[in-house]
Amino acid sequence: MSTSDNKPALASSTHHADGSVDNSRRQFFRQAVASTLGAAAMMNMVPAAIRSQAWAAGSDAPEITEVKIGFIPLTDCAPIVVAAQMGFDKKYGIKIIPSKEASWAGVRDKLVNGELHASHVLYGMMYGSQMGIGGQQKDMNVLMALNNNGQGITLSSQLKDKGVNSGATLKRLIDNENRDFTFAQTFPTGTHAMWLYYWLANYGINPMSDVKTIVVPPPQMVANMRIGNMDGFCVGEPWNARAIFDKVGFTVTTTQDIWTDHPEKVLGCTADFVAKHPNTALAMTKAILEACRYIDATEHRAEVAKLISGKAYVNAPEEVIAGRFIGDYENGIGKKWKDPNFMKFFNDGKVNFPYLSDGMWFLTQHKRWGLLKSDPDYLAIAKKVNRIDIYTEAAKSLGITVPADPMRTSKLIDGVVWDGKDPKGYANSFKIKG
Repeated sequence: MSTSDNKPALASSTHHADGSVDNSRRQFFRQAVASTLGAAAMMNMVPAAIRSQAWAAGSDAPEITEVKIGFIPLTDCAPIVVAAQMGFDKKYGIKIIPSKEASWAGVRDKLVNGELHASHVLYGMMYGSQMGIGGQQKDMNVLMALNNNGQGITLSSQLKDKGVNSGATLKRLIDNENRDFTFAQTFPTGTHAMWLYYWLANYGINPMSDVKTIVVPPPQMVANMRIGNMDGFCVGEPWNARAIFDKVGFTVTTTQDIWTDHPEKVLGCTADFVAKHPNTALAMTKAILEACRYIDATEHRAEVAKLISGKAYVNAPEEVIAGRFIGDYENGIGKKWKDPNFMKFFNDGKVNFPYLSDGMWFLTQHKRWGLLKSDPDYLAIAKKVNRIDIYTEAAKSLGITVPADPMRTSKLIDGVVWDGKDPKGYANSFKIKG
């Protein structure tokens, strides 16, 4: 694995301590015009349209104008779809081509081989590829986070019939019933695997030895549960809601109850792509960040649910998507509630900032479950993968506040606090591990 530092976010750029970036080519353009017309004349005498054309012809123009961005049929693919369908991409000189993919493994492979320029992708999967876990090692970049919250763990109706309605009652059944229990997640290093494992372990169930775990693509979860291939699964919406809609399962927990405002999907690409197309990467980030801000406005949620429900995208009934999309939850066994921690896409930019501690957390769990055999340099890897510099430039251009601290503090379901300060100690502190 390469240990070289990140290449700059923009060619010939200067990075400052506060995270801002000056592009020397951009400065050159400004200085050249200013020296000819004078600084005041540059702003007052040149018509806006001409200034716009000159700017686009300068060094900030995207290196490629059609950008193929992958997505998996999940509610949280919405930023990619909205950016493409509502014209946020055009504002920044690019055309986003959303590419519906069949599985996370397919997304991984197409990112690595260049078939996709970028993707809606599992946070943990980006770090798995960076570390060469379960596939080819490839240096990866996280440009921004797309959403927090909004995933779930579904158990089969057969378990409900045996008295299971919680982690504690599931533990009791597993201890007393002499058979194999099977649980599905969506990718070995991904978010859903980590939420499932963390939740099971919280109730004394070792996901590596007490149950069997399998990988199933998100849209196939409900069908596999219907035919009895699994006792439970962890997946993004709308597939937990769909299991209830189809009367094959119930929600035993949401992921926001495991970790409120947890990191989830990201806009990811290879480090090679960013190095070769820095302006395109910045344009993508701006367009999708604007889309996230648009989606997070509650009054837009119904419109977006209808848009993404189509066959080209999530391919699920609009009403199945819409309920949890606005925080209207029911668990399928009698409980209904308004969840204040439903899927967030913006939250004044706090969702989208690529916190180093978020990336490091996934590495700690990869170490916990034996996917990494030794402790890596957690912070150095996160600094390499998470492109705070690119995100900062995009956010500042949109007037979005950037957090001062690249670490954040969270308390998970077991009461343990994660703040990124001692990742090695944290990774090795768990009683139940792989």
